[in-house]
Amino acid sequence: MSQPLMPKAVAVWLVDNTSLTFDQIAAFVEMHPLEVSGIADGEVAVGMKGRDPVAAGELTRASIEECEKDPKKRLRLVARKALPPQKRKSPRYTPLSKRQERPAAISWLVRNHPELSDGQIGKLVGTTKPTIQSIRDKSHWNMSQIQPIDPVALGMCRQTELDEAVKKAAKKAGITETVIPADETLMSTEDSLAFDTTPAEAPREMTADELFNLPKGDIEEEDEPSR
Repeated sequence: MSQPLMPKAVAVWLVDNTSLTFDQIAAFVEMHPLEVSGIADGEVAVGMKGRDPVAAGELTRASIEECEKDPKKRLRLVARKALPPQKRKSPRYTPLSKRQERPAAISWLVRNHPELSDGQIGKLVGTTKPTIQSIRDKSHWNMSQIQPIDPVALGMCRQTELDEAVKKAAKKAGITETVIPADETLMSTEDSLAFDTTPAEAPREMTADELFNLPKGDIEEEDEPSR
């Protein structure tokens, strides 16, 4: 930066508040001496409010006093140090198009994962604790219209993030995985093949010769038709 910000306003302030020469002021603000003279005569920058370069950190009072004593000296612009960018920690950003779907995601999480804390749900879908609480106690203003939807399906969080949060919540709550008892496990393929699952054969009909050779007691006599 070789000149101050708003050079003409700075020139107005220097003309009104110092005894610097027009050449000194013109060199500092990079203007023509005649233009600075016009400011002093009220012909240029009429009604413009002066800008204090000392308060802005662009010029020191000692430099002004030194130049006022010696018209041959020139004002020196103070180099301002650039401030390092500040990092801001902000909550998860939820696009405007997704914000109306947050209650549905919260409802799904509350119903399917009651072990999750309000803080965990807030981080997953980017919402506030009062909103989560209103859905937990069913006091939300639009509760009758809320349909639970998986936040992963809505694109509000990743499946890995949800799984990790559920795992931490379950561990904190002392919830363990359900283990199937040994006597209720599924039968192995080898054991199932060991059973004879062939269906029983249907009874075979006797031939005429076999019926003829049967003892008479085994054959029921048919009733003679009535005459």
